[in-house]
Amino acid sequence: MTIKLFSTLTRKKEEFVTIEPGKVRMYVCGPTVYNKAHVGHAMSALVFDVIRRYLEYRGYEVNHAMNFTDVDDKIINRAADLKMDPFALGQMYIDEFKGHLKDLNILPATINPLATHEMDQILSMVSALIEKGYAYEMNGDVYFRVKKDDDYGRLSGRKLDDMQSGSRIDVDDRKESPMDFALWKSVKPGEPYWESPWGHGRPGWHIECSAMSLHHLGEQIDIHGGGNDLIFPHHENEIAQTESVTGKEFAHYWVHNGMLQLSGEKMSKSLGNLVTIEEFLAQHSADVLRIMVLNSGYRNPLTFNDEVIGQAKKGLERLRSALKPAAVSASGLDAAAKEQLNQQVEQTQAGFIQSMDDDFNSAGALGILFELVRVINQARDSSASDAELKPGQEMIRSLCGVLGLQLQEMETKSHDADAFIDLLVKLRTELRGQKLYEMGDSIRIRLADLNVVIEDTREGSTWHWQS
Repeated sequence: MTIKLFSTLTRKKEEFVTIEPGKVRMYVCGPTVYNKAHVGHAMSALVFDVIRRYLEYRGYEVNHAMNFTDVDDKIINRAADLKMDPFALGQMYIDEFKGHLKDLNILPATINPLATHEMDQILSMVSALIEKGYAYEMNGDVYFRVKKDDDYGRLSGRKLDDMQSGSRIDVDDRKESPMDFALWKSVKPGEPYWESPWGHGRPGWHIECSAMSLHHLGEQIDIHGGGNDLIFPHHENEIAQTESVTGKEFAHYWVHNGMLQLSGEKMSKSLGNLVTIEEFLAQHSADVLRIMVLNSGYRNPLTFNDEVIGQAKKGLERLRSALKPAAVSASGLDAAAKEQLNQQVEQTQAGFIQSMDDDFNSAGALGILFELVRVINQARDSSASDAELKPGQEMIRSLCGVLGLQLQEMETKSHDADAFIDLLVKLRTELRGQKLYEMGDSIRIRLADLNVVIEDTREGSTWHWQS
């Protein structure tokens, strides 16, 4: 089977063929570090973590670069408001974000280049663009000459003439064209700066990623990723800059994730409609957010609300239910039931790969796992032994691991309450035995409000904390 993935550049699914056999060069745009990271940042990181994990599962060696933009107007302005050094502010949020990635079970990137550490590469690239006639200097600023790039707009599907007609000519009358974008910005009072052939200044946003990718991954990469809000102008400009320098195709596949939406709008710092990663993890397990992303499909927008969170929790509980041990009184399956379970285990891996090979269809892959969960739970109810359940449970653990799911219970609840909950569950069982179902249901509902889940089986009732 061959992996196929949707490329934004061609607007269709493409067969995945790497530049170097067995190796993947993947660059993913990371955050601009001027404030706490929100769950929208986590969504993008989770998407490319799943892609990386699956590529590695299929035998590829993945060289994964994810940058941090640590010099930017937003960082400078916020640092001024807080009366902090802008570099110290950026490093503080970088360290915090890396901690969140660990909490979310996201594999660390092979390298995390920082814009402030790449000035030699940035200056070299800007100089090369000027020498080739693709850029020009105006009073200490350097701009990319968009009209010289015949292919400009092909990623976003925009035509240069249409973009120009919709631009405000008076934005910066020093530019040759209103669509020309900054490669280097001359310093303003109070800003950090670097020496350059054009005077004191700092890089434009777009040139940073081009320089970092070129430096750490080479002239051509297999996958360039990021949120679909970066398609234009950021990624469009990256293509223009990089290919104008190298004369080669920059990225073979452009992969973009959909946006996380709260109340119908993209979650963003500028809009102020965000939930930080810290706030989310204080209430829910990392697996809950991961299942939300897996259920959605990486290219689709993901609505963030209590209903979607609740659905993810239920899905997580279903997966965990398959890992429960056999009943103490289990006598073993009959031949037909054992054959059904074994066949489902064999079919699961093939179905999982088929789904994930189709543009990383994680929702389909979860559906395959849930079908195995159903058969495992049926087998347990039919008196399967631990030995009979083990192959299916190991398959669940293995393939959930490919998706980055840990299937662990949250350890945020006080164990002091456990004995009291045991007593309430026992009382509920006695009430049900006396056919006082309404009172028993009242206990179940009240406990559910406290994130305690009761499960009824033929062997009795059990409970656990909900994630």
